[in-house]
Formats: sequence, C-alpha cells, structure tokens
Amino acid sequence: MAMELHSTGIGAKVYHPTMGEGVIFDLDERTVHCFFKEHGEQPISRSFEGLKVIRSGVAIEQEPLDLDRVKDALRDVLEEMQSPQRPVSMHPRYEGGTMELKPADASLKSKELPIEDFFHKIVMIRDRFRVLEQKINAHDKLSDQEKVELQQYITRCYGSLTTFNILFEDKEDNFVGQKGE
Repeated sequence: MAMELHSTGIGAKVYHPTMGEGVIFDLDERTVHCFFKEHGEQPISRSFEGLKVIRSGVAIEQEPLDLDRVKDALRDVLEEMQSPQRPVSMHPRYEGGTMELKPADASLKSKELPIEDFFHKIVMIRDRFRVLEQKINAHDKLSDQEKVELQQYITRCYGSLTTFNILFEDKEDNFVGQKGE
C-alpha cells in the first residue's frame, strides 16, 4: 500500500526500494524518519511514493492548539530573553571587600557582610523587577491604565536603588529611575 500523510504512525514497518525494511521512529509534516538495519537513520520525504507501509504503527493525533499553553510558552521565552545575556560584573574596586553595618550604640556588635553577597542580592532584585514588569505588561486582566500605574511604581523602586549603581562595573547594568522633566 502507498504511503499517505495520515495513514501511518510511529513504529510502522515500512519497505524502501533501495534500503529495504525499516521502522518509523519519528514523523513531522514533511518527513518520515526511519531506521534501516543496513543504512541507519534516514529522513524520507512524505511525498516519496516508493515507501510502502508493511504494518501500521501507532496513530498519533495532533493535539489541538491550546491558547493558554502558547501564552505561557511565549511568557517563558520573553522572560528568558530579559535575563542577563552577559554576566553582570561588580566593579573591581569592591572585589573582596566587606560592608560593615555599625549600630549607633557602640555597645552593640557590628555586622560584616562580603560585598559580593550584597551585590548578588541587588542583581537578583533587579532581575526580579524585570520579570515583574513583563508579567504586568502581559497580564490580560489589567487595564492599560493599571499597567502604567504599576510600571511607575517599579520605576520609582529602580530610582530608590540607584544608590547601589557604584557597585556595577558596566554603566549599562545600572538602575535607572524616573528622568527629571
């Protein structure tokens, strides 16, 4: 019997005029991927009329397109695109340094913290704000006005964090708040 677009599935046994008997291990819109004992894995065009089905395989129906799954996948891609494409570096003058938090009361003990740890937390906050921005902009239940208002709060948060820009080696990594008008 001749090979048709929907007549076979994975596991079907096929016969090819030059490669002999094989088994289908994958399918896509244009290609049947077969394994032949003598020739290994071979892609064969679905339009090739010489391929004969000896025994049918498992019919695989295509899942209907689920809009929510597509939206989730798109959000994941956008989130991935927003994550740093290059490493965020701390300014070299602070490498190996410590921060000391000293209480006003001299009888209380101060706390030292490696600057690298603090820097890492600042970068994590920045990255989480970026993800929050994406989620707000992609949210289907918020009005445009609500999105703008929430975005303004995030911008103000960035502005509050500009103090820590001295820790970044590259100015492109700095926090940017609202510009003066």
